[in-house]
Amino acid sequence: MADPRATRPDLMDPALVAGLGSIELVARRIVDGFMQGLHRSPRKGFSVEFADHRAYQPGDDLRFIDWKVLARTDRWLMKMNTEDTNLRATVVLDVSKSMEWSGAPGRLTKAAYAERLAATVALLLLRQRDSVGLIRFDSEVRTVIPPRARTIHWHRIVGSLMEPGAGLASDATGGLLAAASLVTRPGMVILISDLLMDPIEVADALKVLAGAGHHLTVLHIMDPAERDLGVNAIEAEFQDPESLRTLAATVADVREAYKTAVTETIDEWREHLSGAAASHEIVLTDQPFGMPLRRAFMNRQILP
Repeated sequence: MADPRATRPDLMDPALVAGLGSIELVARRIVDGFMQGLHRSPRKGFSVEFADHRAYQPGDDLRFIDWKVLARTDRWLMKMNTEDTNLRATVVLDVSKSMEWSGAPGRLTKAAYAERLAATVALLLLRQRDSVGLIRFDSEVRTVIPPRARTIHWHRIVGSLMEPGAGLASDATGGLLAAASLVTRPGMVILISDLLMDPIEVADALKVLAGAGHHLTVLHIMDPAERDLGVNAIEAEFQDPESLRTLAATVADVREAYKTAVTETIDEWREHLSGAAASHEIVLTDQPFGMPLRRAFMNRQILP
């Protein structure tokens, strides 16, 4: 049996997928592979399954009247699919300096991975006939694109993803509160970030969104070297990419303490995000795109 990874870019090494072309081309190929995988799974078509009825209103498309119910009960009801719930979603993307880092030659930077992931999420939402917008932030909010449902809107999003950012700080609170002003009824907000910021401030902003009824997903972008201090040198100088502070250290002496600190930080994030009713998924930059996409989009099915 042929390995599906040979034909599905969403299951391939991210660096290889990035070599296929522009962000736009890569995202299209990832979405095609992802949808192909969904259609082969037992949980088909989460964007086209029957969801509910609603009363007919003047001006509704007659093609979607449930004629069988009309014949039995003389009630004019519209068949409403999950796509007809018209989800309004906003992708909130961190483009701060820390995202420009990669822990190995040939591996995508966190920013490059996140940009392709954001473009793919946006295209998937649009193919579900949902509305999607984009907010990019570093030390300030750089981009605000309100949610729209037209496919041509995606080209505007992709164009914004290629604009410069990489400021020396991460104002996630500003980005999330900007999302709150864009999506005025319950929808979805997806934060894509390496989360090198204050978890309490971010959780407080997410609570504002949760209080408005939004479904919240946080995709925590990490390079594998960040998890285990994958540095081969004996002596190294470490630099914070945003504060520019440096620290010289013997790698062997700090490795275990570093791993412990990373684990504790992840646990702290999970606690704060859980308190804000937000799902939290760690996404490694050497991980195929299909994995975080499946985790994020399976949550789509629980929305009203």
